[in-house]
Amino acid sequence: MTISTTKKLAGIIAAAGLIIALAGCGSAPDATSTESGDAGGSVIDGFKPCIVSGTGGWEDRSFNELGKKGFDEALAELDVEGVAVASSTSSDFAPNIQSVLDQNCTMVVTVGFDLAAAAAEAAEANPDVQFVSIDDVVDQDFDGETDFPNIKPIIFDTAQAAFLAGYASASYSTAKKVGTFGGKPFPTVTIFMDGFKQGVEYWNEQKSDSVEVLGWDGENGVFADAFSPGQPATNAAQGLVDQGVDVLLPVGGGIYQSAASVIRDSGREIALLGVDADVFETDPSVGDLLLTSILKVIDVGVKETIVSAGHGEFDATPFVGTLENKGVGLAPFHDFDSKVSPDLQGELDEITAGIIDGSIPVKSYLAG
Repeated sequence: MTISTTKKLAGIIAAAGLIIALAGCGSAPDATSTESGDAGGSVIDGFKPCIVSGTGGWEDRSFNELGKKGFDEALAELDVEGVAVASSTSSDFAPNIQSVLDQNCTMVVTVGFDLAAAAAEAAEANPDVQFVSIDDVVDQDFDGETDFPNIKPIIFDTAQAAFLAGYASASYSTAKKVGTFGGKPFPTVTIFMDGFKQGVEYWNEQKSDSVEVLGWDGENGVFADAFSPGQPATNAAQGLVDQGVDVLLPVGGGIYQSAASVIRDSGREIALLGVDADVFETDPSVGDLLLTSILKVIDVGVKETIVSAGHGEFDATPFVGTLENKGVGLAPFHDFDSKVSPDLQGELDEITAGIIDGSIPVKSYLAG
């Protein structure tokens, strides 16, 4: 476990300025649409999409797996072949991107903030190849604009959905202590922690309560330095459980699996929160522990982007997922539905409306 000050890249505020300006751009991907191909006509000759994962691998039951799901669905709809390459370490990023380029890929999807530098370098060297960046705007020169016109960012203001999860967690907690830890102190990780903390604080304001947030104070926090389950994630989770939390939010790929093991070993009733996917659905082995999950529609966004490009309609305008366009959201309470307050869902609906109309501000690196 490491306790770290978040060192956001020097230009992240400049990049956020671009994102704020574009926050209304890009409609939400239509999760029910299966007719994308009809609008675009036949698939363009030689179209070959490829995807490179972050270090969590394709079976992280989180953002890498969601990216791969959307990728596979796009291949099936277009009836084309593609290449998927998993990264084990950050040193794999540039070679893996180059490997798919060497296989004549015409579109390269990179999954995760930490691939941005390698994606930017490859996009500059290959201007005729389309790039899709999941979770990063790719502004490596920090001028407030995506570096190259052949890169489409798909990014998510998950602080909005995490705000709801924080409020729900504070409502559920009887220990009056909730905790969170991240994989690494990337803005795309700490954005969940930011929203979670603000949601707890909003509960305290509205209910005159005093629920504590452990593991993140807005600048410093607990990080496992990994996006896969293992001893570092176990240590991070154990440290928070030992401090008495009864809700735990791990943010980063498969590290929730280590948190789940710690919860089970504790013998206490501690609720787990999932991120990215509805983990109740993607990993039933931890379903009984899950209060809810903070959602990104990564799979649908990836699928729709690839399908559109396959029909010659690539659009580099960033898609920014929000509560308003349903790019982010909160999963059902599932097995916890009978354990939460009967008033909670109505309160969350009101908060959602307030976030959308701006009367309840949620701060993040994407929204100031």
